[in-house]
Amino acid sequence: MRMLPAIAFFGVLVSLSSAADQLEVIAQWPLMDFALPYDRGFLDNFRPENVVPTGIEIAWHRIFVATPRLRAGIPATLSFIPRDIPPGSSPQLQAYPSWDWHTAGRGDVNCSGLTSVYRIRADKCNRLWVVDSGVMTSIDDFTSVCPPKIVVFDLQTDQVIRTFQFPREVLRLNSLLTNLVIDDNAATTCDDVFVYMPDTTAPGIVVYDAATDRSWRVSHASMYPDPDHTMYQIGGDTFELLDGIVGMAFSPRQGTVYFQPLATDRLFSVPTSALQAGAPAFGEQLPVTLVGRKSSQGMGLGLDPRDDTILFSPLTETAIAAWQPHSNKQRILAYSPELLQFVAEVRWVDRDGGNIWALSSRFQKFFKKEVDPRDINVRIMRIRSEEESPVVAFPAGGYRQINPVFGHNVYNNTLGF
Repeated sequence: MRMLPAIAFFGVLVSLSSAADQLEVIAQWPLMDFALPYDRGFLDNFRPENVVPTGIEIAWHRIFVATPRLRAGIPATLSFIPRDIPPGSSPQLQAYPSWDWHTAGRGDVNCSGLTSVYRIRADKCNRLWVVDSGVMTSIDDFTSVCPPKIVVFDLQTDQVIRTFQFPREVLRLNSLLTNLVIDDNAATTCDDVFVYMPDTTAPGIVVYDAATDRSWRVSHASMYPDPDHTMYQIGGDTFELLDGIVGMAFSPRQGTVYFQPLATDRLFSVPTSALQAGAPAFGEQLPVTLVGRKSSQGMGLGLDPRDDTILFSPLTETAIAAWQPHSNKQRILAYSPELLQFVAEVRWVDRDGGNIWALSSRFQKFFKKEVDPRDINVRIMRIRSEEESPVVAFPAGGYRQINPVFGHNVYNNTLGF
């Protein structure tokens, strides 16, 4: 069986000296700051050196930021900042929808609020979908304090319009839901959608059918971490993390979900029809396809629906790259050892004319408890397309191309696990 060679980043680094110029820094922080309420509990428990964002969503007037409770001292797990801020500024995060939802930040866990959120997504009906993992201090001692759930907010009113608590049969003792994809490909109403969520520490995908308010679980060997890829190198830092599936992207045109465990150099796909069919019968295997190999591990994964280009960020290469698997067109969108040290999100944003947004942090420094508050450690950035358009049906080639030198790709290799 042929495998996709690693992407040849190192051969083009000299040509990429100006690639960082494409990265427009929207907001940046040495340590993240919150507009804390006048509450002794929040003030006393705040530990800014422990706050690491893992997810963003770009709404029409706000940028939402997810800061899971990886360690103690996180005031709010879901916040926002205005979109119309001066570029490169460091605004205070405002708790969403209010501080009443984040009492865990003052040491008072309330399962009717939000416990720990990794990522959020807005749908076409201007609603914000939030997956609450229910797990506190997941890096240090992994304490499950509340059942995981979905909460949906109306962004016009900031009121809850749907809540769903996952039944025990779709979860495992160490489940951790860290991402979500909203599939409204065949939707006839705002509620007629499927949501696909990766379980990172008990590897699998949890599927939620919003039309019937049901959920189920699927799993496959490809969703587990590869023990040969649990060590990560970013610059001069090396750290170890045994994480399964995290990154996910969705192609409506192909009816395909792409996914990748953090601890792997491989990228996989699965048809949405298989995910929607319910839990496979005993002995039946999920039809997972190997898409290809990357040059190193990565977390952020996105897709440009205009031409189904896959967006990804290999950690060691500190770059954001794009690959169109059907035409084999490949390009490096941005490269910066300073700005792209750990890209947790890379997103094609229809609410911003098809620009690419990225969230980066020096996660390796936070993880090793070596973060320097004198450095810029968190950034929200944008890569502008050459032809910005809100229309989804847009021809390929909208991005600035920089010396794409990659290996040969092999698409649609089905793995025989």
